[in-house]
Amino acid sequence: MASRSYVTGFALFTFVFAVISSLASAQSLAPAPAPTSDGTSIDQGIAYLLMVVALVLTYLIHPLDASSSYSFF
Repeated sequence: MASRSYVTGFALFTFVFAVISSLASAQSLAPAPAPTSDGTSIDQGIAYLLMVVALVLTYLIHPLDASSSYSFF
């Protein structure tokens, strides 16, 4: 009977060791890739650029309408 308990103990020890060693070498999942541009940010950049162009043109054209004696520089 001593050999049967020895075999059972050895089998239990081997099972526990196998589980612990597999957990120790487990790797975490790789992080998800960064999202790619869906075009919204490109559209927003174009809109900002057009607003800056409109603002510059407004400041350049408005003095010409306000008075004819205004000079740019």
